[in-house]
Amino acid sequence: MRSLITATFVGALLGVTPCMGGSTGGATELNLVHHRPPAAATLNAGDERQLIIKFRDRATEQTQAGRAEALAARRGFGLDAQRPITSRMQVLQARPAAGETVEQMITRLRADPDVEYAVVDQRRYVQALTPDDPLYTGQWFLQAVSAAAPAATDATDAWSTTTGVSSIVVADIDTGVRPDHPDLAGKLVPGYCFISDAFVANNATCPGADESDPGDWVTVSDINNHPNECGGGSPGYSSWHGTRVAGILGAASNNAVGVAGVAWDAQVLPVRALGKCGGVDSDIITAMLWAAGIQVTVNHQNLVNPNPARIINLSLGGSGTCPASYQDAISQILAKGVVIVASAGNETGAVDVPANCPGVIAVGGLREDGSKVGYSSFGPEVAVSAPAGNCVNTGAQQPCLYTVTTTTNLGIASPDANDYTGQYYCYPDATGGPTPGSYPNCTIGAGQYRSYNVGTSFSAPEVAGIAALMTSVNANLSPSEVAARIKAGATAFPQMSIDTSPQPPACPSINANGQCICTNDSQTCGAGMANAAVAVDQALRPIAAIALPSASFAAGTDVAVQGGGSAASSGAVISSYAWTNVGSLPLAIANADMANASVTSPACGVGTVELTVTDDADRQDTAEVVITPTAATTTAPSTAGPTNPAPTTPSVIVAVCPATATFQAGSAAQTFNAYLANTANTNVTWKVNNVVGGNANVGTVSASGQYTPPASVGKTTNVNLTAVSVADATVSSTARVTITPIPGQSSGGGGGGGGGASDWLSLLLIGLLTAQRAARGFGDRLSVRSDRL
Repeated sequence: MRSLITATFVGALLGVTPCMGGSTGGATELNLVHHRPPAAATLNAGDERQLIIKFRDRATEQTQAGRAEALAARRGFGLDAQRPITSRMQVLQARPAAGETVEQMITRLRADPDVEYAVVDQRRYVQALTPDDPLYTGQWFLQAVSAAAPAATDATDAWSTTTGVSSIVVADIDTGVRPDHPDLAGKLVPGYCFISDAFVANNATCPGADESDPGDWVTVSDINNHPNECGGGSPGYSSWHGTRVAGILGAASNNAVGVAGVAWDAQVLPVRALGKCGGVDSDIITAMLWAAGIQVTVNHQNLVNPNPARIINLSLGGSGTCPASYQDAISQILAKGVVIVASAGNETGAVDVPANCPGVIAVGGLREDGSKVGYSSFGPEVAVSAPAGNCVNTGAQQPCLYTVTTTTNLGIASPDANDYTGQYYCYPDATGGPTPGSYPNCTIGAGQYRSYNVGTSFSAPEVAGIAALMTSVNANLSPSEVAARIKAGATAFPQMSIDTSPQPPACPSINANGQCICTNDSQTCGAGMANAAVAVDQALRPIAAIALPSASFAAGTDVAVQGGGSAASSGAVISSYAWTNVGSLPLAIANADMANASVTSPACGVGTVELTVTDDADRQDTAEVVITPTAATTTAPSTAGPTNPAPTTPSVIVAVCPATATFQAGSAAQTFNAYLANTANTNVTWKVNNVVGGNANVGTVSASGQYTPPASVGKTTNVNLTAVSVADATVSSTARVTITPIPGQSSGGGGGGGGGASDWLSLLLIGLLTAQRAARGFGDRLSVRSDRL
C-alpha cells in the first residue's frame, strides 16, 4: 500500500505549515481540516442520474417496482436500475430522454401525480477535522470551564449527575468503527453497513451486518478511475472517522484506559454509510431510518433495527438546501422520539445538509476561547456550538494545545494498531520517517500515521453525547425539548478572543483565517456554547403538560384545564401544581393548586393562564394556556413523552374591549383596552378608521387607548377603533363604535362642526325669498345672506 501513496500526495496533504507564533499571537493556525470537493465536482453525470423518489400514499395493486416502471413509461425516461428504501421510497437509476437534461427530467417527474417528491441522490462527506483514563487530562473540551478555555463543555460536572445509561443507544452514522479498539470494545451494539456502491464500501460485506471500518484511503488511481465517486477529490489516508466520532460519543471511561467519552455508559450503534470518497444520500437516509427503528428495504429484504437509537449523530454533510428526501426521513425519525444532531460543516460559509434541515440540532465549531473557529460553517440554522479543535501552540513544531483527543487507528490504509489522536501530527514521508514539520518527538511505524483532530465533525458528537446524558435522566424529553433545553443551558459567547490579536470581527464578518466573534442573538453560532452540566440540570426539570377541551364553548364557560399529564424526571415526582394569571386580563381560576383546574372564559378579550409544576427537588417547568371567550389553546403537550411533536409558534392574538360602544358627539372620552397573548411585546398602535390616532372628524385615540368622540356629527356615524400589534403588524382587533348626534342637531349637517337648531329655518327663508324673486322677475339680482336670517 505504501507504493500507492505517492510523495506528491504527501506534499499536497501537508501543504499547510504549523503555527509559528505563541499562544497569544495572531498567526495562522494549523488546522488540517477535511474539505469536501468543489460543488461542481460533487454532481457529475453519473450521480445526477441517480434519484430518490417517493410515491404518494395511494391504494394500488402495483408493486413498488411496477410503479417505478409505469412511471418511466409514462414520463418517457430510461430506467436502468431501482432499489427500495421503504415501501414508498425508492432509488432510481434514471436516464433522461434524448435531448433532455437531467433537470428537465426531474421537473417532469415532480409533476407526476403519483410522485410525492423526486430529488438527486447527492454525495456527502465526512467533516473530519474526572475519570482515571490517562489521556483524559488532555481532553480539555470535556473539562470544566476555565478562564483559558471558556468553550469547554464541562462534562466533568455533568458526570456527577449521570454518565448515561445502557438503555440509551447513540447511533454513529459514519465510516464504521474499529470494533476491536480497547476503548470501544464492549460499548457497541450490532450495527450494519448500508453502502450500496462496492467501490465506496471497500469490502465485500456491504450491504450487510458488518459495521467495521476497513479504511477509506483514496489514491490518485481511485480518483482517475472513479470520477463519479471521487471527482474533484484529493488523495488521502484512511480517516478512521467513525472510530474517532464513536470515542467522543461514548468511549469506555473510568477504566484506566485511553480516553473518556461524553456519555460513557450509553451504548454506541455503529452504522456505515460513508466510505471511499464519502457516501450518497440514499445510503445515509436508509441508515438514518434503520437506526431509528423504522423498517427499510435492502437487497429485497425488509430490515428493522432491534436496538433503535434514541440519538443519531451525523458528522457528515454537503452543500445545498435541505432536500425533500432528508426532510421526509427526519420527520419520520423525530416522530419516533429520536434526537438528530449534525455538524454544521467546515466551509466557513452556509450550514451544510443535513444540519440545515428543520428539526436537526446543528452544531457549529468553536476555538477554546469561545470564538468561531475559522473553518466552521455558521448561520441562523446553528442551534449551539461546541469545541471543534484548533492548533494553538507555543512555537515551531510544538504540540497543539487545543485539539480533540479521541480513539483512532494508525493505519494509513488498512487497519493497523488502535491508538488515540494526539496533540501533534506525525505523517510518514516517502521513506517512512516523519515528514518535515511533524512533531519531532513522535514515533510511528511503517504504514502508520498519527494526527490530531479538528473539525465540526467532533463538535457534533460532543452535543450528541450531551443529549444522551439528558435523556438518561429524563426519558420523557421529546427531540424538540432536548434541543430547547440544550439551548437554554448554553453559555453566552465571549465578546472577545483571549488569544488572537488583532481582535476578530463580530460574525458574520470574518478575519483572514475565517475566525469571528459569535453574536449572542442566535443568528451566527447558535444560542451559545454547549454546557453539559447545565444541560443536564435543564433535563432534570419536570415537563409541564396541559390537556384542553377539544370543542369550542360559550363566553363565561368554566373551562377544564388539566395538568395531570405533566411528568418529573427519572426518580423524581411532581410535588405541586399552581395555576396563575400571567396575562393583562385576569381570569377566575378554581382549584388553582390542583393538577386539574377550571378557568372561566372571558366575556371579551383574551387571557393567559400559566401552569407551574414543581418536583420534590424544587425543580420547575411552566406552560401556558391562552383563553378567549370561545376557545382555549396551548403549545404544551397534553401528556409528557418523547414522541410529542415540536410545538408550532403560536400566532399573536389581539382583542379590544369593549368590542362595541356608542357615544354621543362631544361626550367625554372613554378608555378601550387591548389584550394580547402569545407575545412578550404587549404594545399596540391605535387607529380610528385606519388613521393612526384618528382626527377631529372621526374622533381621536391616545397611545393608551383613550378614545375621544368628535365634537359634532350631522347624523349617526359608525367608526372602527383598531389596535394593531407592534410585535406583528399583520395582527389587529377592531371595536365597532357608533356616534350619535347631539339631540336637536339636523341629520343633514356634516360631521365637521357648524349647523345647529337654526339650520332648518335658514333653509325655509331662503326657499321663500327665492320663490318671491322668481315671481317678481328679479332673476339673479336677488342675494340672500343666510347668516343674517
